[in-house]
Amino acid sequence: MPNTGASHSITLRLQMNHQPGLFARATEIIGTTGGNIGAIDIVKINKGKITRDVTVDTSSDEHKQTIITALSNEPGIKVVHSSDRVFLMHLGGKIEVNSRFPLKSRDELSMAYTPGVARVCQAIHKDPQLAHNLTIKKNTVAIVSDGTAVLGLGDIGPEAAMPVMEGKAMLFKEFGGVDAFPICLNTTDTEEIIRTVKAIAPGFGGINLEDISAPRCFEIERRLQEELNIPVFHDDQHGTAIVLIAGLINALKFVNKKPKDIKAVVAGVGAAGTACTKMMLDLGLKNIIGLDRTGILYPGRDNMNEEKQAYAEMTNPHKIQGSMDEAIKDADLFVGLSGPGVLSLEQVKKMAKDPIVFAMSNPTPEIMPEIALPHVAVMATGRSDYPNQLNNVLCFPGIFKGALKCRATSITEKMKLAAATAIADTVKSSELCAEYIIPGVFNKDVARKVARAVKKAAK
Repeated sequence: MPNTGASHSITLRLQMNHQPGLFARATEIIGTTGGNIGAIDIVKINKGKITRDVTVDTSSDEHKQTIITALSNEPGIKVVHSSDRVFLMHLGGKIEVNSRFPLKSRDELSMAYTPGVARVCQAIHKDPQLAHNLTIKKNTVAIVSDGTAVLGLGDIGPEAAMPVMEGKAMLFKEFGGVDAFPICLNTTDTEEIIRTVKAIAPGFGGINLEDISAPRCFEIERRLQEELNIPVFHDDQHGTAIVLIAGLINALKFVNKKPKDIKAVVAGVGAAGTACTKMMLDLGLKNIIGLDRTGILYPGRDNMNEEKQAYAEMTNPHKIQGSMDEAIKDADLFVGLSGPGVLSLEQVKKMAKDPIVFAMSNPTPEIMPEIALPHVAVMATGRSDYPNQLNNVLCFPGIFKGALKCRATSITEKMKLAAATAIADTVKSSELCAEYIIPGVFNKDVARKVARAVKKAAK
């Protein structure tokens, strides 16, 4: 049977003859075609007909159509219509702007807008720093993307990236109490993106760069960090790294190994892989080997750009060459930020005792947990349907909340490590086990603890 889930959930409106056993037949059809039934609601009963709404989790658009066709072919059952619950959630967008105060009188209007607002404008004109307290700048982040590296979808453009950025804004608010607004730019030119972000920066307390392809993302972030006096954070790089380090801290505790003693292999040395590697070095790892599609990175290798050459210079201390087969031998840790099928079971078996596998590629990890779990001490993925989900939502709401609270002008390496440690510390020693090295994404304590740690590190 296919793996069903809410991401392909539908609601079927079924009109049936009001006769015994027919609805049972409908549920049997849904079950035998692989659908997973959720809510069932009676809509109306009229003239020997009964109409029900049935919610069904499916695995794909094709699977949905198979279920609808099977039901339509059954005598006495009519599929009136089907609704895709995911698309219904996105109708009209997922966020909106609300006023913090009601406007119910002339006095309130005159204070919120003209003429009273002029006094506040003049105060900020005299002292621009007042904008942090007297405007939304105090608690608002711009989520900036050009749509060139969206989730597992790649370069889909700014319009198609909007649903992801809206979702990100929801997560900022839900988990960190931070207001965020999606800004998708119709340009992929590095200089134009930098100019645009600098131009809109006065209205925001921080900039979250999102889904911008490498290597442009490195230059965009570096320049904006240098030229703006508010925090600039590329979540695909640093959020991923922070959450990985949080999981690694606890995984190493569980297997009783020290960072300086382990060998790590990183598959995928793009934006996220580079940031993860730098944070692993900061944590104390000495022996890290990175791989791209060509193989192991080492100084002087052919087919390397400037970023990969820099990566090779700071890793692979024993100058190992070759493929994953050579890299993975006796490795204590595998970090996957590449794609499905990169790590085989035979390669897992070559790893050191009590290996840790972080297969983070989404939606399909480098190796499926069902294959790796019998042979590893700790397994983590980026997926929500397995234990130990390494999800950036554990990081970015709290790190921006803390940075905004103390009006930090940047997010430093010390702040990132403090965030990772705070996430790891949310898992109590008494709770730590192979299936629980990282807190769940709905743990509201995480953002608060991260914010406090970041604020303390910033000071």
